[in-house]
Amino acid sequence: MTSKVIVGISGASGAIYGWRLLERLRSAGGIEVHLILTRSGEKTLFLETGKSAADARALSDFSYPLEDIGARIASGSCRIDAMVVAPCSIHTMSAIAGGISSNLMIRAADVILKERRKLILMVRETPFHLGHLRNMTALAEMGAIIAPPIPGFYHNPQTVMDIVDHSVDRVLDLIGLPDSQVRRWDGVTR
Repeated sequence: MTSKVIVGISGASGAIYGWRLLERLRSAGGIEVHLILTRSGEKTLFLETGKSAADARALSDFSYPLEDIGARIASGSCRIDAMVVAPCSIHTMSAIAGGISSNLMIRAADVILKERRKLILMVRETPFHLGHLRNMTALAEMGAIIAPPIPGFYHNPQTVMDIVDHSVDRVLDLIGLPDSQVRRWDGVTR
């Protein structure tokens, strides 16, 4: 059975996380990828990686305009296994927390929550103020997984991409699509 995953890319800095997630899902095979890219996400993707919206769409099976609230992924009857917003801006996170379904990204996340499926938000901001933390708490209480891309260093990263992949590896684990090639903590080796 094919896994179906929505990848949302918002305008927060860290577009490389969404890009890398798309690459990893595509290379894994057997995963149907649905892409939602905000206009600010398009701009940030280009500014930070040089990749265009068309490049991102090429890594997905389906992509949707942000305004298409009639898209199939806006309905609970569409069987989606998980949704990841990578990166997730504070604006997008706050709108999801408030149930303000003003665009397809937020509506799809709302559907994932109401259907009790996995919603993972790679919130990209620092530091957090109390309002951010309260929204994260509300989302966690609703069933979302808040997974800011905070790297570990036990895997001895050598490049920026090693650090990015560490966070993406954790997200793949969370959506139930672990990569068998991932180096995992196996106790102290030094």
